[in-house]
Amino acid sequence: MAKLKDIADRVGVSISTVSRVMKNDVNRSVSDETRKKIWDTAEELGYRSQRPAKKKKVQPKTAYAIGCVVAIPQNKYNSPYFSVIMEGIEKQLAEAGMRLEFVYSIENDGDIVQLQSLVKEHQIDGMIVVERIDPEAYRWLKANVRTVVGVDITDPNIPVVGYDREEAAREATNHLIAQGHRIIAYIGGAEFKNDFLEEKRFLGYRRAMTDAGLSIDNDWVIDVKWDVSLSYELTKQAFTNNANRPTAIFAASDMMAIAAMRAATEQGLRIPEDIAFFGVDNIEISEFTSPPLSTIHVPKLEMGMFAVKQLLDYLDHSYEVAVKMIVPYRCIFRQSSNGKIE
Repeated sequence: MAKLKDIADRVGVSISTVSRVMKNDVNRSVSDETRKKIWDTAEELGYRSQRPAKKKKVQPKTAYAIGCVVAIPQNKYNSPYFSVIMEGIEKQLAEAGMRLEFVYSIENDGDIVQLQSLVKEHQIDGMIVVERIDPEAYRWLKANVRTVVGVDITDPNIPVVGYDREEAAREATNHLIAQGHRIIAYIGGAEFKNDFLEEKRFLGYRRAMTDAGLSIDNDWVIDVKWDVSLSYELTKQAFTNNANRPTAIFAASDMMAIAAMRAATEQGLRIPEDIAFFGVDNIEISEFTSPPLSTIHVPKLEMGMFAVKQLLDYLDHSYEVAVKMIVPYRCIFRQSSNGKIE
């Protein structure tokens, strides 16, 4: 078998250099070209040693074109709920070295055509749909975009990230019932153009009331269409027009609750002594209302981040099974609902 000296003489280097290469010593610099010559010569001369395995080239992750459709007519980045979800989406994409090609919302019938143009123009690989959008647009996206992931939507055929809205609303309403409230109003809106009374937070509220044997006063089930101004105006009207005043209001979003709280205080009602409030979303300002608003904390940032992770994972691997990820919520009990009725 060849000796180190034979290899050194053939390559034209010192024995110590050959020795370092054979021992895979990387502490001293030896050019890649010289290392290759030493190993090739050693193999030719029948020298047995463990040649280091070639390093596999690390393939860079594919950059995908990602779009987003948001189920809110305008000011999507100013919405305390949607803006945090969008922050999570953009943060996770940035970590992957990507960005959103566009964020779009459908306000008018012609907007669907514009959405289709955007998808084609940007050659979109994946789409994130935040809450329920126009059914026609949704069907088109599923048929024409490689992968669609939903945030807080109901569709067993695509990957979805969300929280249990119905159970969260039921838990919040049960808290109010446990505080002694028997007449509890509901303020909320519908999913896109669906029936207001089929929205999951209303279903959770209704289930809690029914399970407790409590009746629901239809005059105090108010569809405010997710509009802050309407929440204030319609709640004010309800106080004026109905003698049977509730002792608590469960609102399906913090923004709706805060507007209704103003309507209540303008009637001379004290919170929570005369009327309690409970919201949903735990937006930043809910902690600073007067009094602080009880609410359901929804991990909005994480939902946006998980949606991106799911989307990129499905784009990379083309899974056939649609996974639904349910993130945990938690109730935050603050002063607006702490008044127990004896």
